[in-house]
Amino acid sequence: MHLYIVTGSSRGLGAALVEQLSQPGNTVIGIARRQNAALQAEQWALDLADPPAAAERLQAWLQAHTGWHSATLINNAALLSQPGPLAATPLAELSAALRVGLEAPALLSRVFLAETAAVPLRRILNISSGLGRRAMAGSASYCAVKAGLDHLSRALALEAPDVGVVSLAPGVIDTDMQVQLRGADPASFPEQARFQGLKEGGQLQTSGDTAAAIVRYLMRPDFGKTVVSDIRDA
Repeated sequence: MHLYIVTGSSRGLGAALVEQLSQPGNTVIGIARRQNAALQAEQWALDLADPPAAAERLQAWLQAHTGWHSATLINNAALLSQPGPLAATPLAELSAALRVGLEAPALLSRVFLAETAAVPLRRILNISSGLGRRAMAGSASYCAVKAGLDHLSRALALEAPDVGVVSLAPGVIDTDMQVQLRGADPASFPEQARFQGLKEGGQLQTSGDTAAAIVRYLMRPDFGKTVVSDIRDA
């Protein structure tokens, strides 16, 4: 049996990943604030803005369920604060974005590594972004958490060389996050026109196509060789 844990699983890329991975022989757990009735997977309604609670739930579950042939953690969840200058971002909104985007992956990875030590094949896939490698005005928290995921992945790959660890930029996907960026006030978010142009130019990928490409990448025998990667270069 193969275990897959996917955060941010209720919609967008996360839901598409759960759908792709829900195959015979796989146990898939989705973690999100809300459940998606269309998904054939076990779903935990947890708010990743409270990372310790989510990590403790995963720890207890992994201790009670053993014997996996492989185990994979996909840290996909992200929370985009309102586009605009950091100085104008509400403190609670900023804190939630940082907790969901970086603290939760760190805590979940810690639990995953500790509780799956006996599993023969282990993988951690962190869904990063090009914005973790190229800063953008008006999205400081998102840039910071994605850059943090990249460097967290580099450190974990050094600490656990027997675990495949990748921080993967998935390209530009037509999700609710894109809607939020296109709808931002250009006065506070200078890049708004560029994101509007991506939509109008038909340059956005679908969640389903992106998830299929990510799953193919995940299954490659050389997964983990390039820790910080981009699906468009694979």
